[in-house]
Amino acid sequence: MLLTVLGEFVLPRGGEAWTGSLIDALGALGVEEKSARQALSRTAAEGLLESVRHGRKVRWNLTEPGDRLLREGTERIYGFMRGPHTWDGRWLVLTAGVPESQRRLRHRLRTKLTWLGLGSPAPTLWVIPDAAKEAAVREVIHELDLADRAYAWTGPSAQIGDTAKLINDAWDLDDVEKRYLGFIDAFSGRVASSDQEAFVHQVLMIQEWRRFPFLDPDLPAELLDHDWPGPRAAAVFHDLHSRWHRRAQADWDRREEESATRH
Repeated sequence: MLLTVLGEFVLPRGGEAWTGSLIDALGALGVEEKSARQALSRTAAEGLLESVRHGRKVRWNLTEPGDRLLREGTERIYGFMRGPHTWDGRWLVLTAGVPESQRRLRHRLRTKLTWLGLGSPAPTLWVIPDAAKEAAVREVIHELDLADRAYAWTGPSAQIGDTAKLINDAWDLDDVEKRYLGFIDAFSGRVASSDQEAFVHQVLMIQEWRRFPFLDPDLPAELLDHDWPGPRAAAVFHDLHSRWHRRAQADWDRREEESATRH
């Protein structure tokens, strides 16, 4: 939730915020002050934030890695399922073997590939019907120093085997569909009666939406056998975000002003 606040309100303002603003914002979202301070400390320990003292007050600045992480996340979250896309019929297939003993590396590989939309229908095998992800996958393999343990290729299906089974093995689309329908039910009728309510609704909605790029490979229509609720959920997200944006930002500015003048 802290990362959501940082990406939505701090990043666009030069990457700086007062401690009081962040504590107050998380408090409005139901996070106790002690937990909020712990979240700040952990985020700083991970190298994403650094503190600068101004007299008795502390201002937090995004570090270069923090700025990069949030910009990449923002691009993925707001660009995800933004509109229909055509498919050239090509898949990207990757094999990457990481021993069970290297669990941290396995976790990093899984997290990064899942974030790109790839699914794993079998151990060490990753697939996605989007050959345009080739450069991004290459970057992940290079970053994790797995070039000697990985191989990838792109091309159309050879029409051997059951594509529907491959998709079901690679992604839990039944669960994703239920989550989309739950998202639509939870937010489609929600209204904000104040700036603070707009702020809270905005953050909670982004918190829910940001999970979908990890869960949904955004398959082309040709590979879906029924009316997929993803585009409807995306329409709800972008419509409400646009509707609440100005008031939510105004509420954040109020917090910053109050924190700046607080002794």
